[in-house]
Amino acid sequence: MAKKAKKPPAGAPMWMVTFSDMVTLLLTFFVLLLSMANMDQIKFNQAADSLAGAFGVLGSADKTEVTSPKVVSFTPVNDDFTSQVYRRLKTKLRELKLNKKVKLVKDRGAVVLRIDESILFASGQRTLNPDAEPVLRRVAELVRPLPLKLKVEGHTDNRGNELANWDLSVSRAVSVLRYLAANQLIPLNRLAATGYGSQKPLFPNNSEQERALNRRVEFVLESQGDPDQDLPYLIDAREQTPF
Repeated sequence: MAKKAKKPPAGAPMWMVTFSDMVTLLLTFFVLLLSMANMDQIKFNQAADSLAGAFGVLGSADKTEVTSPKVVSFTPVNDDFTSQVYRRLKTKLRELKLNKKVKLVKDRGAVVLRIDESILFASGQRTLNPDAEPVLRRVAELVRPLPLKLKVEGHTDNRGNELANWDLSVSRAVSVLRYLAANQLIPLNRLAATGYGSQKPLFPNNSEQERALNRRVEFVLESQGDPDQDLPYLIDAREQTPF
């Protein structure tokens, strides 16, 4: 009597279960790697080759090694610090009622305090008016607490000899700097002075009004340290309240 063939047990073979578990774990591992990766193609290929070698799979013999390229990143200019300085100075100028004598603008990526010639100097003169001193002291009070350097710029209109205009603009800028430093309003190592004559007009010099506006002294606030540092409050020591 012939023996009946044994039927295989129901379900998958035992080796298949073990193999399936291993494949599932590997799949989970790769998914985890992908979820944490930046999908850099070169780095991904390097990681894949490393894992293949660990499992005993050799790569192609003629595979060309690729060197990761250097990536140059550009960070956009952060204008927050300049905007903070501008807003706080604008508020303080209004509180001190200087907004009619001192014009605040943002120019060349910096904050600029602009004062007409007539407030600081008599026509054609290099010596400060006595009435200019209170204005300069107020300006110094605004600038002194800020982590910024102050560049004093002199400007003239286009009348007369250009060399004489340049000399006048430089002399006026130096006069303002000398007053601020001599009265210890702002440290000398934070000050600079320069003159441009008529080379940087605000208006075309087509009328007396335009020429008068071009005759000016500008206080340019420039960074002297880390632009990301916190901006201190501009505090009047007598009031002890920030604005």
